Amino acid sequence: MSLFRPPLRPPGAAAEKDFTRLCVRCGQCVEVCPHQCLELMGGFGRERRTPRVTPRRAPCRLCMKCPPVCPSGALDPLITDMHRAGMGRAYILRDRCHNYTDGTICMTCYDRCPLRGKAVVLSGGITPAVTTACVGCGVCEYVCPVKAVEVLPASAPGVPPTAAPTLKAPGGGA
Repeated sequence: MSLFRPPLRPPGAAAEKDFTRLCVRCGQCVEVCPHQCLELMGGFGRERRTPRVTPRRAPCRLCMKCPPVCPSGALDPLITDMHRAGMGRAYILRDRCHNYTDGTICMTCYDRCPLRGKAVVLSGGITPAVTTACVGCGVCEYVCPVKAVEVLPASAPGVPPTAAPTLKAPGGGA
């Protein structure tokens, strides 16, 4: 994680500024997570003891158990559908992805995406591509054998400079 980039928050999180104001740092979301995907941040300042997902360590499995237990509204309890998690967006980095660098066909991110066929599709039937339906869970970043996927939080500005284009979601979703 970059020191200048906001952390990846759990499903249903409020905008970063609101999230850090609303979160009471109780850790209930971390406790309820059956996959140990959430951790409380350390350090100092307003982010201390707030939950985050670190995809390369343990991506969110989109079980959606954390929003309903949040007592403060930092996580929206009405967000129970994984398609509405709204954590961020994944980007495939063309300068690292096998499909772009050496022509090796790799579909690991596509095969493991919990929203396969919606968030990650096969462009031209071969090359994985992220769509606007991506919720930023980080599974693709976790499984990529060459670290060619980067998930940016919903609150992070910009796009990685070598990112492949994001496609429109199939069926006009998101």
